[in-house]
Amino acid sequence: MVRLTAWVRGRVQGVGFRWWTRARALELGLVGWASNLADGRVEVVAEGPRESCERLLSLLRTGDTPGHVEGVVERWSDAKRGIAGFVER
Repeated sequence: MVRLTAWVRGRVQGVGFRWWTRARALELGLVGWASNLADGRVEVVAEGPRESCERLLSLLRTGDTPGHVEGVVERWSDAKRGIAGFVER
C-alpha cells in the first residue's frame, strides 16, 4: 500500500476535474481526496496498491480530463491508512 500525492496544474478548477478524479479513483479502488488549492492547482491524495495509484497518475496525465492539465508533479510515500472513501474537498 502506498500514498500518491499529485499536484495538478492548468485549468483544473471549476471544470469538474475533482469529480472526474474521484470517479476514476473509486473505479480503481483507491481512497483519498481531491482538493482545490488557492494557487489554482488541484491536490490529489490517493492510497492503495501501487499499480492502482500509478494508473490514476497516468489518467491524470492523459489529457482526457475535464479542463486542461498543463503538468503533474507527484510524490510517493507509505500509506498512512485510516482514510475511508474518496472525497472532493
